[in-house]
Parts: sequence; structure tokens; C-alpha cells
Amino acid sequence: MSLPVGVGLHIGIGHDVHAFAAPNDNRPLVIGGVHIRNFRGLSGHSDADVLVHAIIDALLGAARMDDIGSHFPDDDPAYCGANSLLLLKNVAEMLAGEGFYILDIDSVVVAEQPKLAGYREAMRQTLAAAMGISTRMIGVKATTSEGLGFTGRGEGISATAVALLEGKRQD
Repeated sequence: MSLPVGVGLHIGIGHDVHAFAAPNDNRPLVIGGVHIRNFRGLSGHSDADVLVHAIIDALLGAARMDDIGSHFPDDDPAYCGANSLLLLKNVAEMLAGEGFYILDIDSVVVAEQPKLAGYREAMRQTLAAAMGISTRMIGVKATTSEGLGFTGRGEGISATAVALLEGKRQD
């Protein structure tokens, strides 16, 4: 199957990692725009939403628009404590302005704790709302690393996302 001239499919991958914040930091844990109660938050310049950051990088990668650090540098005070959902909304608007349409996003969060199965639907709804797309276009999965590596030792959380866009061909 070939697409009409000037139209293309674009795929991108994003990955992000954040360590848990020090216990006395009192940072909330936010994953996929959802506050996870009774767990220590992640360390980072913004709200450290590891899933949103991975999705942003996947979207920007698919559009060949650099990465999250290029658009929202962690040494810029404007993004200190930033709500990552607002950054995601900004990226979705940038993509639309460049003629891209989000077709699909799939993602996985790797964490020993907390267990995320009960939060996945809320994450899908929150992410979809930020991007202005249907929840049918977003997959969110969670797994552990079976006690291996930094996530297995409970030192942090990682996330990986893949995005599929339709838009102008990047010739």
C-alpha cells in the first residue's frame, strides 16, 4: 500500500528515567499525569513525570524535531516544577502546527513499586485530554524488572514510548 504523495507515516521512540527523590523532598509521584498517592515522588527539574517525558520524546522524534531537552531545557528556570502535561499539550500543538496528526502511542512503565494496573485507564484519559486525541490511540502498560537493575532495586522508574504520526513527508 502506498500513501498519497506528500503524506507519510513517521515513527519515533522515547525513553526516560528518573530516580526517586529523597524522602524529605515531599515530592508527589506523578506518572502519566496521574498523582499516585502514598509513594515517594521522582527527582527532576519539572514534575519528573517519566511517562509523559518518554511520550514527548517519541512524538518529537517521529516529527524529527529534536528532543525534550531541546525544547524544555532542564537548566531553564521557566520549567522548574513544570507540569509535564502542559509540556505535552505544547508539543501536540507544535506537531499540529507542522501538519502532523498523532495516530498512535504505545508505552510501558518499568517500576517495582507502585503497582500501576489500577491507574492505567486514568493515565490514558489524562494523556489523551492533554493531546486532544482519543484514548483508543494510547496504550499504557506497566511491568517490573524482576528485581534487576536500578528499577529492580527500587531506585527509580523508567518509561519507554513509541509514537506513530501521519503528516508531511520529510524528503
